[in-house]
Amino acid sequence: MNVLVHMLTETTRHAGHADILREQLDGSTGTRSGHAASPRDATVGKAHAAKIERAAKTAALRLQ
Repeated sequence: MNVLVHMLTETTRHAGHADILREQLDGSTGTRSGHAASPRDATVGKAHAAKIERAAKTAALRLQ
């Protein structure tokens, strides 16, 4: 039973990694083409990246 649980855990983990790589390659999310979300607009992506960058810089300043 322990081996089965371990194998299921590992399979799920690696399937998740493959899904992340696929999303980075084709820019869409979802499991079926009819249900996949459209790729994000470039300006939305840039705004999100800027928000994350500001949060990281704020956190770094607090650690100093």
